[in-house]
Amino acid sequence: MTQSTIPPNPTVVATGWLHTAKFLTTAPELHFLPPLAVPEIAFVGRSNAGKSTCINTLTQQKQLAFASKKPGRTQHINLFTLGKQGVTDAVLADLPGYGYAAVPKADKIRWQQVMANYLVTRENLKAIVLMCDPRHGLTDLDEILLDVVRPRVAEGLKFLVILTKADKLNRAEQTKALSIMKLQAGGGEVRLFSATKRIGVDDVSRLLWQWVHPETPVIEV
Repeated sequence: MTQSTIPPNPTVVATGWLHTAKFLTTAPELHFLPPLAVPEIAFVGRSNAGKSTCINTLTQQKQLAFASKKPGRTQHINLFTLGKQGVTDAVLADLPGYGYAAVPKADKIRWQQVMANYLVTRENLKAIVLMCDPRHGLTDLDEILLDVVRPRVAEGLKFLVILTKADKLNRAEQTKALSIMKLQAGGGEVRLFSATKRIGVDDVSRLLWQWVHPETPVIEV
């Protein structure tokens, strides 16, 4: 087999694609978001679930998503373009973290309304990635979010639960957390993830890439 006929490694393709992420815009309300025709992947989760760290790890960019030392500080929807050769073929949406106790109640309510409206009405939304710290499990707000998106998931919206900080669990605890979450995810995918130990990074990268490029066969080499 010549060099030119060797099929591309799917992990290299997926991680290279995510590395192209660039900031597009930020919006405090839905009407500030630009209408887009490309698939959008939304990252959601409670304020201390490791969402920004996950996005930065997947894109191999230390400061793409704002990781505040004070959870609940980021109050906008941030969009990042993806695509090689300058052609955008997808967008990542980083939604405000929710559930942080020190945030004023009025802000919490506003965020929840904005997020729910986004998840229900955003036309080009292709997939939702929910961050969850497996040591704490799903919160009441996570459960509300699941109820909101369940009809769209039933219609074909892709859904992934990422169990962050998996390095904090031993092997038996990881297996148990996966089993429990698969029952709660309502047909969605579930993956263990650790930015520190790089657990699940390649697996999640391939999954996101395949969701945006379903017409491209995955060839393991």
